[in-house]
Amino acid sequence: MPQGLGELPPEGREGLGELRRVARVVLLDPRDRILLLHGHEPGDPSDNWWFTPGGGVEGEETREEAALRELAEETGITDVELGPVLWRRTCSFPFAGRRWDQDEWYYLARTSQTATEALGLTELERRSVAGARWWTCQELLQAHETVYPTRLAGLLRRLLDEGPPARPEILDTEIV
Repeated sequence: MPQGLGELPPEGREGLGELRRVARVVLLDPRDRILLLHGHEPGDPSDNWWFTPGGGVEGEETREEAALRELAEETGITDVELGPVLWRRTCSFPFAGRRWDQDEWYYLARTSQTATEALGLTELERRSVAGARWWTCQELLQAHETVYPTRLAGLLRRLLDEGPPARPEILDTEIV
């Protein structure tokens, strides 16, 4: 079992408020392409980035349940095989007029379903998610766009070359 929230190293929590529990999905298709969502600051589409599907844990649901729910809401993809937690990251960023401090767990998932349809977006997501795209590792390595987590291209390359890590890798804290 991965480390719990209370077991995050102190250096990963410095300067952060209460951490929002988040489950993200590294979704791969049969061609090993990764699905990323294209987001932007509400009201400013020029301030944009790419990110993995996922979001906050709600109520008593597990992170696994949150990962699958968020994936379905944001992409319409429900035919998935959820795998292990690959990475964990603490991050902090401004978005929609507030600061978000998060403890993110990235789950590996595979699917053969590549058509996406975002039917369950929240009002904020409808104002800030511009679409989805499947990326090859090579496209990610050559991308000039902002992608989160920032080392995703290299992490994906290692995942495809070596398979999932034996235990979740703790990524560097990202404060934007």
